[in-house]
Amino acid sequence: MIELKKAGFSYGGGEIFRDVDLHLAQGTFHFLTGPSGTGKTTLMKMCYQALMPDSGTIKVFGRDVRAMNRDDVALVRRRIGVVHQDCQFLNHLSVGENVLLPSFVAGRDGLDDQRNLRELLKWVELEENIDQLPPELSGGERQRAALARAVILSPEVILADEPTGNLDWNMAQRLLTLLIELNKMGKTILVATHDMNLIRAARPHVAARVLRIQGKRVHLAGADL
Repeated sequence: MIELKKAGFSYGGGEIFRDVDLHLAQGTFHFLTGPSGTGKTTLMKMCYQALMPDSGTIKVFGRDVRAMNRDDVALVRRRIGVVHQDCQFLNHLSVGENVLLPSFVAGRDGLDDQRNLRELLKWVELEENIDQLPPELSGGERQRAALARAVILSPEVILADEPTGNLDWNMAQRLLTLLIELNKMGKTILVATHDMNLIRAARPHVAARVLRIQGKRVHLAGADL
């Protein structure tokens, strides 16, 4: 679904990655780990085409990203849901309206998504928060709302960048459970995290691969959890 071959990326004259090989196959679950500043977010952005490689190739759903035009990229991004560490919302819109935004941006009529909205918010335990404004939410509620927004278009791939970084342990486990449930639905999941306890907590519930960024490359850090 997403495949990097010998991909490299530099920023400000400094090399961030070189010769990165990565394959996210359908229905797999990966953790991406490594110290802060090693490029986890940069790699995520390369996966959803917010950044282009300086060398090598990236294929998304079988297509070389360099051969895509703007419309192609927009269509591909609808198939990829992204949960950012610092999730941003439009504070003048309700939680429900924020979750539905990708539907309207994608030009869908939104009727089916609106029908499914309450079910989706119930799944992330935010059904009672549908009319609240984002500033009224706790950190954990914001992250679950961000996850709901990321999956409103039923994407095939979910990329989550440090989604539990600002959460307490109980809330982090709840969010991990939601990601595991998505994987069991057939979604491909990539979670960037520096929290090894979170990775260990996943062990009994999902067959995941652990990738580590080290020496400007991505290495397999362990066998199946």
